[in-house]
Amino acid sequence: MSVRTGREFLSIPGPTNIPEQVLNAMHHPAIDIHRADFPGRTESLLQNLKNTFKTEGRTFIYIANGHGAWEAALSNACSKGDKLLVLESGLFANGWGEFGRSLGLDIEILAGSWRKSVDPDKVKERLAKDTDHTIKGILMVQVDTASGICNDVKAVGKAIKEVGHPALFMVDTIASLGTMEFKMDEWGVDLAVSAAQKGLMSPPGLSFNAAGPRAMDVHQTAGLRTAYWDWTARMGDAHYLKYAGTPPEHLLFALEQSFEILNAETLENSTLRHQLLAGACWAAVSKWAEGGVLEFNVPDPAERSTGVTTILFNKGYTPEPLLKYCNEKCGVVVGIGIGALEGLAMRIAHMGYANAPMLLGTLSAIEMGLQALEIPHGEGGTSAAIKYLSENVPIS
Repeated sequence: MSVRTGREFLSIPGPTNIPEQVLNAMHHPAIDIHRADFPGRTESLLQNLKNTFKTEGRTFIYIANGHGAWEAALSNACSKGDKLLVLESGLFANGWGEFGRSLGLDIEILAGSWRKSVDPDKVKERLAKDTDHTIKGILMVQVDTASGICNDVKAVGKAIKEVGHPALFMVDTIASLGTMEFKMDEWGVDLAVSAAQKGLMSPPGLSFNAAGPRAMDVHQTAGLRTAYWDWTARMGDAHYLKYAGTPPEHLLFALEQSFEILNAETLENSTLRHQLLAGACWAAVSKWAEGGVLEFNVPDPAERSTGVTTILFNKGYTPEPLLKYCNEKCGVVVGIGIGALEGLAMRIAHMGYANAPMLLGTLSAIEMGLQALEIPHGEGGTSAAIKYLSENVPIS
């Protein structure tokens, strides 16, 4: 017996919920790729990406997931043997570095923590020792969805500038773009990557590069350039070159609609919405943690992502029974732990197309499971989330 019949709640950090308007946009016959209006639609998407990255640089669209965006960035801005400094804060910065290693790059990892954000002072200290400027690039994620950490891009950019190091600052915004503040040019980011399936509320399959002037300069002599990923080829006059071939029409139709939704809300309001939903989730988890089994993976709220909350299990308890209960009995899919937290954590996503009822429904199902499975927890987590929202969402 279950109560799962009805709309399934997807509460994982990617792919996130796709709005019905976006799904409907793809219910469209294929169109002639040589239609006169198609180049204008591409230019509009590229401009929307510029606006969202907050950059005057060049933007590029790839038929690929976020890992493709990683390879595109590295192949366009690096040469074989270049040394890159990876700023560890969980799973994904290191993963980007491993992509670089497979391309023949020299990867150094600045050891970090799965529970704390990147320390700008440690970045500054390491760069100050690199007096010969052998480090050509610095890789960091703004949000790591495995650990739930949010890194301070502005502070790290400032640290790089203060030490006067010429390395390119490259930032992965796959799990943050559209959900929180990101100011590429103002914060000194030279090259940013992202993808469509998280904060941009679109299906997986599109990813992006945003390249500032310094990245474009290095690109001219980059030795890893290949025909498919090459920025220069994609800046050619022929429209199909923007995609290195046939445009992914239906994914582009979806992304157009996603930008309509995001632009109507505004980036500022989307940022605030994610902060409010995160605050509600944290209020619930704080209550549950009083039972001694659950705890935040990232103890400091200032260092937590506002798009996903990673929760550790202790005292011999594991997340699998609770995740199974939520899914099979309630129709609520909560994220599993991955990487070093596999089998040790669950992840509650409140990212992209998400609102108060969706989050509260997820929290209620989790609390229901905690009670049914007799997992020790503090009472009243969902009530605490409701109280938080009632106190912080203005009446007018």
